Amino acid sequence: MSSASNINGFKNITVVQLQAMIKQDGLRLVDVRTDAEVARGKISQGESLPLHLLPLKLGGMDKNSTTVFYCQMGGRSAQAAAFAVANGFADVYNLQGGINAWAQAGLPIEP
Repeated sequence: MSSASNINGFKNITVVQLQAMIKQDGLRLVDVRTDAEVARGKISQGESLPLHLLPLKLGGMDKNSTTVFYCQMGGRSAQAAAFAVANGFADVYNLQGGINAWAQAGLPIEP
């Protein structure tokens, strides 16, 4: 991926970049929004892991897999990405603009 790493060690990506990455095998797409937010719709490949549970669940995740975090607008997912990098994850991305950007691009959101 051509995106430069930011100071926290993860890379911010656009919706277009995420679309290309979803086609790869081994991508883990993590939705860090609350259950109530997820109930309003999500990216189909995403798995729900609310931000407050990330410290409890991170140990069970593969540190070597490509991991993309997203939230509503990109702030909480940036926190999650920074936390993952600080805990030894190597290939970490944050979706800029979150699911809002995904929806604005006209991409599908599933219930």
